[in-house]
Amino acid sequence: MTEPEATIVVIDDDPEVREALGGLLRSVGLQPRLLASVPEFLQTGRPDGPTCLVLDVRLPGRSGLDFQRELATANIHLPIIFMTGHGDIPMSVQAMKGGAIEFLTKPFRDQDLLDAIQVGLAEDRARLQNEKSLADLRARFETLTTREREVMELVVTGRLNKQIAHDIGISEVTVKVHRGQVMRKMHAGSLPELARMADRLTLAPKAGRHS
Repeated sequence: MTEPEATIVVIDDDPEVREALGGLLRSVGLQPRLLASVPEFLQTGRPDGPTCLVLDVRLPGRSGLDFQRELATANIHLPIIFMTGHGDIPMSVQAMKGGAIEFLTKPFRDQDLLDAIQVGLAEDRARLQNEKSLADLRARFETLTTREREVMELVVTGRLNKQIAHDIGISEVTVKVHRGQVMRKMHAGSLPELARMADRLTLAPKAGRHS
């Protein structure tokens, strides 16, 4: 499947600035979404593909810095490039501490914005890829039986087959069978690889299991 098209969301209450940035982005093959306010963004929703947000600091109602904090509180990861005509050092420090890609003071060089956008898109592509691989991993884990999950969680702690057999009250041969099924279903080529998968799934042995 092809990756959804990247989108650059521009939020600025000045229509001339929006149109100028839209023209710049289209001229280099980028797809802009031009909005006048944060509520407009909340109504339209986040694009499916890689996204970078170009955000004016001073907006009517809700400032860009306020919106950055709200996104962080909601655990929504969106690369942000701030732009302002009234920048100051404390404001830029606050933005960068909040995880902004760049803080540009108007007027800025087109290339500085385009360079920052490429950084933001690369970051968001990596996030999307990580989310996809984790979703694939969870889907494979869901194919395991209850017993296979139990064996997997013990295997990755370093327990030997005979120890696992004793822990959960089954034969060592049965443990080996379950272990082989776990490796096959999880597409794990080695125990260290399986352990890394378990770390990503945040698996931990649970007390009080029943066989």
